[in-house]
Amino acid sequence: MNRSDLSRNLKSFGLTKTCQDVALRALNRAVMFKVLKGIKIHRADPSFTNCGDYRALLLNQGMLYRFCADPQNEMTEEFVEDALLKGDECFAVLDGEELAAYGWYSNSPTAIDPPELRLHFDRQYIYQYKGFTHERYRGRRLHAVGITWALQQYLARGFKGLVSYVEWNNFASLRSCYRMGFADFGTIVVTRVFGRLHARSTAGCKPYDFHLEYAPVNPRARATVNITE
Repeated sequence: MNRSDLSRNLKSFGLTKTCQDVALRALNRAVMFKVLKGIKIHRADPSFTNCGDYRALLLNQGMLYRFCADPQNEMTEEFVEDALLKGDECFAVLDGEELAAYGWYSNSPTAIDPPELRLHFDRQYIYQYKGFTHERYRGRRLHAVGITWALQQYLARGFKGLVSYVEWNNFASLRSCYRMGFADFGTIVVTRVFGRLHARSTAGCKPYDFHLEYAPVNPRARATVNITE
């Protein structure tokens, strides 16, 4: 973390959270240690349903490939192909024909970081991941607008709501999620020590079947993971 980021965190989140973030980053230089906060949302906040001059919509395949051609959108062609193959969808907010923000949504187990792990969840929910806002549009709450609009579509299809996770020390993202109506339900702690992955879920994850399973990129790889509920 550079001095500018440190100053911004101190101003936005205070000394305690900033010190916690610094400590967690320092720990991760020695061993991987992630604390994933499971969050859920069941109702759309009306204050985030008005797009104003923007358009919220489900991106079709042609639009996705057009947008992934621009590296500033942080969405590669390979990623799009893999996501579409597993049936995932991308809801976005557009400014005219420009991509302002987007998020991906899945109803099937999805790889996380590290990629050997797949996140599972109750299929009555939709998993929201890879939220992005273009730097030109940050600070306008378009991420919240896009997620709320997508939530409305999935509720109309009969799903119970959205689930997702945010890393414990990503305070800005958590604040944004809480503002639009997300609430915590559990935590998954992931570590890698001496090359072996460990994942442990808290009791709050069980009602949402929110857990990790080992799915090595190389199918011949030996299991190097310990996952417990």
